[in-house]
Amino acid sequence: MLVTNRFVVDEDVAEAFATRAHAALAALAARPGYQRGQLVRALDDPRHWCLVTEWESVGTYRRALGGFDVKITAVPLLAESVDEPSAYEPLATAAPGGDVVTVASDRAAGPYR
Repeated sequence: MLVTNRFVVDEDVAEAFATRAHAALAALAARPGYQRGQLVRALDDPRHWCLVTEWESVGTYRRALGGFDVKITAVPLLAESVDEPSAYEPLATAAPGGDVVTVASDRAAGPYR
């Protein structure tokens, strides 16, 4: 599962934001089910940042948000992200030079199909 949290950060507070984002990333990285993560910044507009993390499953991500260190470091930062969907399930992958492999959605049928 991929989680992308986008931020728009004024340049005068970018250094403080990056410090907080590093602490949030470290707290998330310590949780079970975490696979990898990055703090990235847009090349064409340095006010735009994104915290990208990958998780074993939606359940491990949701449980990670309940961890004490995550609640005090990551959750306040994540609350400042752009208000938009942030959790995505992989439906197709391709290794370098490989074929595209598709999988069915794990989403339950419901009103948000």
